[in-house]
Amino acid sequence: MNKKELIAAMAKKTGGSNADALRNLEALQDVIKSELGNGGKISLTGFGSFKVSERKGRTGRNPRTGAEIKIPACKVVQFSVGKELKEAVN
Repeated sequence: MNKKELIAAMAKKTGGSNADALRNLEALQDVIKSELGNGGKISLTGFGSFKVSERKGRTGRNPRTGAEIKIPACKVVQFSVGKELKEAVN
């Protein structure tokens, strides 16, 4: 499912318009980005939770040349699946 299909499905489920669903989806994305950008965590009971963790810098290898390269430390977003979502998928 792509973004356009998701918006159509949300509009159908809520009985609203595609424009309303698009605004809601974009608002959700903005809130998630903002909260995670500030180092926060978002928990949606039954669905899952988003959090930011730090990945340490490390040494890697260039697959073409075999030369060592330094991979810098960075922050990554992690998603943990909630119980209800996990059961729905299985």
